[in-house]
Amino acid sequence: MAIDVELPVTAERIRTLRVGDEVLLSGRIVTAREAAHRRLAVRFEPRVRAALEGRFVYHCGPVVAPDGQGWRFVAAGPSASFRVEPWQAEVIARYGVRGVVGKGGMGAATLGALREHGAVYLHPAGGLAVTLARRVTRVVAVHLLDELGVTDAVWEIEVEGFPAVVTMDAHGGTLHGPAAGLGGPSATADPSAAGA
Repeated sequence: MAIDVELPVTAERIRTLRVGDEVLLSGRIVTAREAAHRRLAVRFEPRVRAALEGRFVYHCGPVVAPDGQGWRFVAAGPSASFRVEPWQAEVIARYGVRGVVGKGGMGAATLGALREHGAVYLHPAGGLAVTLARRVTRVVAVHLLDELGVTDAVWEIEVEGFPAVVTMDAHGGTLHGPAAGLGGPSATADPSAAGA
């Protein structure tokens, strides 16, 4: 049974989640890919901090369309997360991020930041970009649009029942360890081999 996670959320609540937990996210999240992470790590953006604190960043380059005076998401599939590894830990710390949603897992620096700050990494479930876009109920704002362009801008969106699975948790558990060469605790590792 999926666990409902309402955003914003506290580090204490996030620490109750474990690798393998299925969740349904509801509330405000923010999209950001490589260009946005690079920018956010070197130049503090107060508006983005306000949008991200206690919330999740989604590695997604959405397909959007004009909708009256605003925008609507047409497709919202995940982007490969490892490309933002050089900046993700800094963004988690600087912006109060409680979760990262993406594809393919992340590295040791991000895993350390998840543990230190009480955050998780998740893979979207249901995978189809168009299906995931249907979980976006509203585009709240767009940041850095002129500077980064539509795909790489920071989109602040409301989601309802966005399905995902925890694959890296705030306790050092990861489903990506062996593949990524992290060498840290793994949800699939034999616990008795941990030096008992």
